[in-house]
Amino acid sequence: MSVNAPSGRIVRATRASRFGGLAAIVIVAALAAMPWWGERSAMRTVTEFLYILALAQLWNLMAGFGGLVSIGQQGFLGIGGYVLVLLALKLGVDPFLAVPLCGVAAALVACPTAAVVFRLRGAYFAVGTWVVSEVFRLTFANIIWLGAGTGTSLTSAMTGHGAWKREAITLWMAVAMGAGSIALVYLLLRSRMGLALTAIRDSEVASRSLGVGVPRIKFIVYVLSAFGCGMVGALVYVTKLRISPDAAFDINWTAVMIFAVVIGGIGTIEGPIIGCLIYFLLRDALADYGAWYLIALGALAVIAMVKAPRGIWGLVQARYDLRFFPVQRRIVVAPAVPLPRGGRGRPTADSEIRR
Repeated sequence: MSVNAPSGRIVRATRASRFGGLAAIVIVAALAAMPWWGERSAMRTVTEFLYILALAQLWNLMAGFGGLVSIGQQGFLGIGGYVLVLLALKLGVDPFLAVPLCGVAAALVACPTAAVVFRLRGAYFAVGTWVVSEVFRLTFANIIWLGAGTGTSLTSAMTGHGAWKREAITLWMAVAMGAGSIALVYLLLRSRMGLALTAIRDSEVASRSLGVGVPRIKFIVYVLSAFGCGMVGALVYVTKLRISPDAAFDINWTAVMIFAVVIGGIGTIEGPIIGCLIYFLLRDALADYGAWYLIALGALAVIAMVKAPRGIWGLVQARYDLRFFPVQRRIVVAPAVPLPRGGRGRPTADSEIRR
């Protein structure tokens, strides 16, 4: 009796991913229609959640998938905010049209910045990014015509937009940034660059030996993250209508990114979503407790890093193998089965190997 040779096929989609794709379309459509059915306070909260989510996804792309642990991303957020001031107040550009230009400006600044910070490794890289951010803060704090240390108001730049129009467009841009950051990370990780990125995270030396262009991949990811942070920074100050160096370059921006990623699950796309939800729930629940609110967030982050280093979503994945945004390649193998003499057998079951 002969044996049928095993056969296999590569798949990426899962049942959960199909459901997640449909749910994402419904959620994005509902949020886009929110100006017609939601309250203004709820719209502001959703806008803030979405731009925080975009920041968390971008930081996770750098640290969770690329191994670039930065604590200075607030530098590019602040640059985006101040370029908005320059374009909207000084040059008369519509603030909403200026938002993507602010991202471009932050990306351009990131190019020479990368040449400096990429000379550092590990903890030195993290501290170096924070030092660069402080240099940006001190620079803008000494530019008199941008408000210097006291900052400036953006109210006059928004006089051509009514309250409903301003809040609706702000929400739509936040939806685009939140959903766009998830789509960017998902598509990037499913590409050849994504494979190279995760290889660099696991072992930079081994990646170089396999021909991966480590400097180029790290540079692209760093500049992409800066571009996103610059756009978010501009959107933040379209919402707040006032900017100052201490607020724009506040390290708490990066602290929130790190908290959301660490709690939710670093190195996963779903993790920052879960982490942002937890952050907003805790912020609302503990807002009346003053400094205890920050202490509670810090304690929770430490406990998560010690007890669940893969985060909440990492625990869910380990237990249930649930993936709404799968980026792994799975080989579904039909096992070899005996063939009856003179006939052809058919596989009776599939087994799955994940790569």
